[in-house]
Amino acid sequence: MGLLAAAGGLNTLAFAPYTLWWLPFFTLALLAGVLHHVANWRQAALAGFSYGLGWFGFGISWVHVSIDQFGGLPLIASLGLMALLVAYLALFPALAAVLSYRLRHSILTFAAVWVLVEWLRSFLLTGFPWLSLGYSQTSAGLAAYAPLIGETGITFILAASAAALAKLYQRTALPARIVPVLVAGIILACAPLLHQLKGWHYSGQTVDVVMVQGNIKQELRWQPEQEWPTMLKYLDLSRPHFAEADIVIWPEAAIPQLEPLAEAFLDNLNRATFYSDVALVTGILDYNLKTGQAWNNLIVLGKDSADATEGGYFYGHANRFSKHHLLPIGEFVPFENWLRALAPIFDLPMSSFSRGSFVQPNLQANGFQLLSAICFEIAFPRQIRANFTANTDFILTVSNDAWFGDSIGPHQHLQIAQMRAREFGRPVLRATNNGITATINADGSISARLPQFAEAVLTDDVALTNGFTWYSKMGDWPLYGFALVLLLLARLPTRR
Repeated sequence: MGLLAAAGGLNTLAFAPYTLWWLPFFTLALLAGVLHHVANWRQAALAGFSYGLGWFGFGISWVHVSIDQFGGLPLIASLGLMALLVAYLALFPALAAVLSYRLRHSILTFAAVWVLVEWLRSFLLTGFPWLSLGYSQTSAGLAAYAPLIGETGITFILAASAAALAKLYQRTALPARIVPVLVAGIILACAPLLHQLKGWHYSGQTVDVVMVQGNIKQELRWQPEQEWPTMLKYLDLSRPHFAEADIVIWPEAAIPQLEPLAEAFLDNLNRATFYSDVALVTGILDYNLKTGQAWNNLIVLGKDSADATEGGYFYGHANRFSKHHLLPIGEFVPFENWLRALAPIFDLPMSSFSRGSFVQPNLQANGFQLLSAICFEIAFPRQIRANFTANTDFILTVSNDAWFGDSIGPHQHLQIAQMRAREFGRPVLRATNNGITATINADGSISARLPQFAEAVLTDDVALTNGFTWYSKMGDWPLYGFALVLLLLARLPTRR
């Protein structure tokens, strides 16, 4: 089982920043091959669990940076908490392995079980779909399938291809071993030919976008004496670019004052951006003094429409987005009445938010519509699709990845945003506190980016697109239905 753990660990090299996209075909083939030789479901579970320990133990090791540096726990406790998280995530490939074994393991049932269990991982206990294997294909390999079947469909093809590779080592007739591999090779080879089926096209219109990366240290973000220096820093970095920009974007919670307390600053900023003929989108935390509810928000100041006659902002205005998919521990604490007293990690500043609606209107900024996602919400394509409309011009995602230091986490986060651009055929704007701030073309390629850990401003002329990808119209449901049919068919011989 040590070999399976090592194979799972190698998956880390398939994702950003390493992008060895071909690796998961072989690491997952090893797991599929082992499942052909296990004697019972317990061995299958152990095989899947071992693979998962390597996969997540190395792949999300960056999470420990936040636990260790900001959690206020002794090293042994932070490592123990990290081990629990990895073990929990490893249960999902273990479940996939058991189900595949029980359902008379074959190429298509293996792929069907794999994507359905990954779907379970994406919503159970609020969901954590990070490192789904389809993201390894964001820039190469099966990437061209994204506008048609999304990352989930790519994961299905990858899992089926891996199972086909595993069949090469079975003691069956030669055609039964070779044909599946040839089919998988043809599917991979056809990927570059799918460009004409992407469903979107460039409209010919461009938008001047400015994104500001303040590079505020995490330990200073909520210090009261740093509130005005932080706000003035963002203002000073932005003001020279007002004349050239259509839209200016600040990252998640860039304004460290609660919105009701920052009204004077926001009113002045609203007027300044309006008179400069620009819209400014910023992250800010709202707090209702009467109800005690708080929200992690994006708000728009300045021009909401191209023909606006005054700045559109006032406190409580509707042109805002409230984060829906809250991060456990970081933004809400389960059983908080007793957990908060256990350790500082359960009592972080700004860690008790209310949830915004699943479907919210796109932000209106200078006549353009921005579909918003805050932080790891960008990893949930079903939420993006639910808010996607014919008038959506951009997908906007803002984040603060300062929690994770100089790790691979922000690179993986950017890669996920690139996959959303491919799936929906829209440019993605990614504004962050300390990197990686970037503009992403509708084909998933990086148009412009800023270096990490730098106080900097990104300016880019972003090309707009029209049209709908097949994935934006259909989502994952046809694939899930197909997978369920495969599992039902796999059960039929047993019932007879």
